[in-house]
Amino acid sequence: MKKQILIADGYNIIGNWPELNKLKQNDHLADARDRLLQILSEYRKFREIEVILVFDAMYVPGIKQSYVQYNLEVVFTDEDETADSYIEGLAGKLMSPITQVTVVSSDQAEQWTIFSRGALRVSSHDFYREIRRTHREIDHDAKHYHDRTLQRNMPWNPAQLDQLAQVRDALSAEKDD
Repeated sequence: MKKQILIADGYNIIGNWPELNKLKQNDHLADARDRLLQILSEYRKFREIEVILVFDAMYVPGIKQSYVQYNLEVVFTDEDETADSYIEGLAGKLMSPITQVTVVSSDQAEQWTIFSRGALRVSSHDFYREIRRTHREIDHDAKHYHDRTLQRNMPWNPAQLDQLAQVRDALSAEKDD
């Protein structure tokens, strides 16, 4: 099976997801970035893929940097480099017979460039639906695990519990006599 790498255009996603765009519109862009990191971290863990989140320097000029947070690689491009051009170059570099790259962006020109290089492309809106579907799967798995745990921790059925209560009451009554 091929190694899966997801490269996400951070500001494109923020602008296209309702919750994150609302934060951005209310001048809470840093909070929107942090929330996106949390969401992608959960997704990465559940889907067991590598995630690279790219932000261009248009909102935070002069901070070219790359770091790891929540087991995600986070990249802020140079001031003169767009996220699109960075992603296109990175996707071309990472694509190989043993690696499948998927790029998340709603930028049509970028999508076609990525597709021509052999990477898969997903719009930000479609990825939002994938994230919501993943959250439902996580909730379902968590509920199933929780239900199994409850079942394991409760070895007695209701009839047996009633019998035990009767025995307890009888023993208590004998002790009081």
